Amino acid sequence: MQLYNKKEAVQRMNELATQGKPFIFIINYAQDGSYIEEVNAVDPSQLLYQLNGYTNAPTPECGSIDKKHTESVLWEPHPISFPQYKKSFNVVMNNILAGNSFLTNLTCMTPISTNLSLKEIFYHSQAPYKLWLKDRFVVFSPEIFIRIHQGQISSYPMKGTIDATLPHAEELLMADEKEVAEHATIVDLIRNDLSIVASQVNVSRYRYVDSIETNHGPILQTSSEIRGTLPDDYLSRLGEIIFTLLPAGSITGAPKCKTSQIIAQSETYDRGFYTGIAGCFDGESLDSAVMIRFIEQSTDGLAFKSGGGITCKSCAENEYNEMIQKVYVPIY
Repeated sequence: MQLYNKKEAVQRMNELATQGKPFIFIINYAQDGSYIEEVNAVDPSQLLYQLNGYTNAPTPECGSIDKKHTESVLWEPHPISFPQYKKSFNVVMNNILAGNSFLTNLTCMTPISTNLSLKEIFYHSQAPYKLWLKDRFVVFSPEIFIRIHQGQISSYPMKGTIDATLPHAEELLMADEKEVAEHATIVDLIRNDLSIVASQVNVSRYRYVDSIETNHGPILQTSSEIRGTLPDDYLSRLGEIIFTLLPAGSITGAPKCKTSQIIAQSETYDRGFYTGIAGCFDGESLDSAVMIRFIEQSTDGLAFKSGGGITCKSCAENEYNEMIQKVYVPIY
């Protein structure tokens, strides 16, 4: 698959959408590397996708994928030390206290030991949006980026997580001051982002709860729905619309531009395709996801990339522990 720079990616998406040709797109966090391929040209030996029911993944023949039961899966994270995390956290917190950011999404890379291959994780994981790129990464994301259908654009920012087995878990999540403030900030940010490309933008659903099963047990997460109306010529400018909304607000923070600079100062690794976006255009409608729940392959082995939002109410110890708890795979 060919890798395009931003200018090339915008042009190719505009052209394919105008011609009504279905395509798959994968855009990295820095927006300087994008895979954009017509659906009929995607090689399933190199790229597998399951994007909310839109897929090229064949059903594995018996024995072709070693079906491991949940109890037999080896899954051992090797997180960075707390002092390492605290150093990055302090950079973020100092900027928040100085008024440079209201919310910053700080992420880390956690090496993992597992007896699952990237392709096995793709087939075993349960998520509405999944990708496997050979020898590169696997992603199993629950988070929608944007959807476009008949001139309507919608976004579903996801912020707020809790262990579903805790007593009164949903009530605790909905009442948590930090989670409430973080979610409100991101909803406001996404609403402003959509207003750049659409009209009549409104929050149609606010802080609804979804349940997700993981290999560590069920969790609850809160999302909101924001909708708007695109101009009549949106298909001819589809690439421009997508890139105008990047990077995704839920994995950067607010205000987006300054917070992105803080992220570059505080994080000690390259996000790469993690927290970028991926999706499909079927010739009429577009669906896409934020690439969270992400495992990358390198010469040193596999690494899980994860993080969370930091606000003025954040505690380093709590954020560190929550970051570690997010290193899971939702498997069946």
